[in-house]
Amino acid sequence: MKLNERAINTVVLLGLLALPLYALVVDEPFTITLVTRAVILALAAVGLNIVLGIGGLVSFGHALFFGIGGYAMGILAYHAQTYTTLNLGFFSTGGTKLMPVIWLVAMTVSAIVAYVIGKLTLRTSGVYFIMITLAFAQMFYYFTISWAQYGGEDGLSIYIRNDFPGLNTLVPIQFFAICFVILCSVLFLYARLQASPFGLALNATRQSATRVEAVGLDPMKLKLLAFVISGAVTGLAGALFADLNRFVSPTMFSWQLSGELIVLIIIGGVGRLMGPVIGACVFVALEHFLGGLTSFWHIYLGVILLCIVLFARGGILGLLTGKEGAHV
Repeated sequence: MKLNERAINTVVLLGLLALPLYALVVDEPFTITLVTRAVILALAAVGLNIVLGIGGLVSFGHALFFGIGGYAMGILAYHAQTYTTLNLGFFSTGGTKLMPVIWLVAMTVSAIVAYVIGKLTLRTSGVYFIMITLAFAQMFYYFTISWAQYGGEDGLSIYIRNDFPGLNTLVPIQFFAICFVILCSVLFLYARLQASPFGLALNATRQSATRVEAVGLDPMKLKLLAFVISGAVTGLAGALFADLNRFVSPTMFSWQLSGELIVLIIIGGVGRLMGPVIGACVFVALEHFLGGLTSFWHIYLGVILLCIVLFARGGILGLLTGKEGAHV
């Protein structure tokens, strides 16, 4: 029996909300933190899904924006807690611990970097695009390893979680609420974007850039705008992830993380609204339950991924609804 996708989406969101509330009642704060981790990874994957699911661009370097968001948070919070000045030459600040300000900086810097990289990489396609995006992420990875001022390869610890007006972010359920609201907002943005004229044109570019160009649209500009939006959303996820752990390190730029984000989307369903969310939940569940049994739990993840690629091209959502997702 095939299920209605909208009903599945509703159940997934309600489940994400109900599990932390149940954990709050039975006093299991670790479970709340675990679900918060899944929500943040889902947010990063939704960002990637904008270019992968709608635009058909396989970016193997999206950890770049995740790491930029994380380091934006880490650097601003570090200078705020040490009462030192961050001097950028043309601008100096004492840092900040206000989450909304940090998010704005993380998204802005990620969007600017995405624009610059997009202008260079989107001239290519296929495996060349994949390798160039990977190369940029690795450049930032090795740069942060040598960035001794902010911990180098040891990373940078933030002693107290940043502030959000009216909330105590150190309380797990309150920090989860912030992340959950942001995820729902970005999912709404994704749905609107996918159904908009821009989204339809971007999807058409994925199928045939020549035909899109023939009707007077510029495929390069469409893909570049999608890449910038995607980078900003993934940068926001990076800032939240760093706040969750109160720690940033060069591993946030690693190619493994870029690969994991792609895996999350494939597991849930490429180009599907809740595909990244379902993929993130499956990934975090396997990491938690199987990771406690064996350090080789990725083998089981690989088996699941193999079965999905061979027998369920639309991911878990495609399997449940009988509809395939986007092809890339």
